[in-house]
Amino acid sequence: MLDLTGHWAGLLSVLIFVVAYVMVILEETTRMRKSKPVLMAAGLIWALIGVAYALAGHSADVHGEATQVIEEYGELFLFLLVAITYVNTLEERRVFEVLRARLVAMGLSYRQLFWLTGFLAFLLSGMLDNLTTALIMGAVVLAVGAHSPRFIAIACVSLVVAANAGGAFSPFGDITTLMVWQQGKLTFLQFFDLFVPSLVNWLVPAAIMHFALPKTRPEAQDEHVTAKPGAIGVIILFAATIATAVAFKNFLALPPAIGMMTGLGYLQIWSYLLQLRGTRRGDDDMVLDSFAQVARVEWDTLLFFFGIIFAVGGLGVLGYLGLASSVLYTGLGPTPANVIVGALSAIVDNIPLMFAVLTMDPAMSHGEWLMITLTCGVGGSLLSIGSAAGVALMGQARGAYTFMSHLKWSWAVALGYVASIGAHMVLNAALF
Repeated sequence: MLDLTGHWAGLLSVLIFVVAYVMVILEETTRMRKSKPVLMAAGLIWALIGVAYALAGHSADVHGEATQVIEEYGELFLFLLVAITYVNTLEERRVFEVLRARLVAMGLSYRQLFWLTGFLAFLLSGMLDNLTTALIMGAVVLAVGAHSPRFIAIACVSLVVAANAGGAFSPFGDITTLMVWQQGKLTFLQFFDLFVPSLVNWLVPAAIMHFALPKTRPEAQDEHVTAKPGAIGVIILFAATIATAVAFKNFLALPPAIGMMTGLGYLQIWSYLLQLRGTRRGDDDMVLDSFAQVARVEWDTLLFFFGIIFAVGGLGVLGYLGLASSVLYTGLGPTPANVIVGALSAIVDNIPLMFAVLTMDPAMSHGEWLMITLTCGVGGSLLSIGSAAGVALMGQARGAYTFMSHLKWSWAVALGYVASIGAHMVLNAALF
């Protein structure tokens, strides 16, 4: 590959990437969906790469690099398509509404609700994504804390930290962990070495924030909500789909995306059976249109992933990721580099950071790959804008949970970040 870090094409590509990422950061201000600037940036960067290689007489050499990035994105896309479809179906069957109603009706104190919602967010995020988890538990916090803005603000900080931490110890908890698993850096079970460090990441700030919570008890709200027919079947099939993806990867050496697509077949057959039964009984609630749930997939997010992965992949072809790897991983060493990359995810989205590290592919021990998985997963909790969970909750709890209300507790979140790294280095010392 050519080193184009000082070439006009390389410098222009960096400028294009920076401008596109600034547009992503300003999404709320410009009202331009985040996928649009990165899609344009990705296309322009690869066009510049193509021109530079053509001028050097090496056009054939760059084709393989582009094909490899397409393959990596294709696996990620198919995996996420199925996972998001299942989450949409669970929402359509009112599973999350039932959970919310039961938690609201329990009549717990603010402090008890703080711990319960945080712990549930931590556990659910390992199966769902951190964004969905934060929104589900955020609805509970808003429902019970309607008369206590202080409770909402503090509980939302806890939810962001818990959702991000819970996603770090599972291949299904975050896009970054999914990428690490698909690249074969860690096996499915190896991720669970991060369970305790991830838990520490949430427990430390949660224990500190506990004393700032109201000691009172909100009035219990009795709301009767029932799930639609077939909801239990969807939950079982979702678990079976995850098991199928793991089996394809671990036992058949096949991409887990194939297992996920097989699981989409499970859902399609189940929706067909529900459709027959619902039509026969005249029960509209029983009818499940699985294609409608596929159509509800957040395409802006999936296209954003495409743009980011291709743009960062292009910077790698130009030679910038190799340069960054030399400065960080060779110059500073893996541990400091991983800690710095994790902290950067509070400002820069963790997906391009993790993809960049995977593209650099530095020589690291099993313990260090766990380290970057942990730091890149939980580092975004340092700021409310550092993760999709934080951004979504700021919109959901507008006025009560803000950038400044999160920043007030960033020092406590930072203590949890440091404590989780320390816990990992002590508990998993043999892996370094």
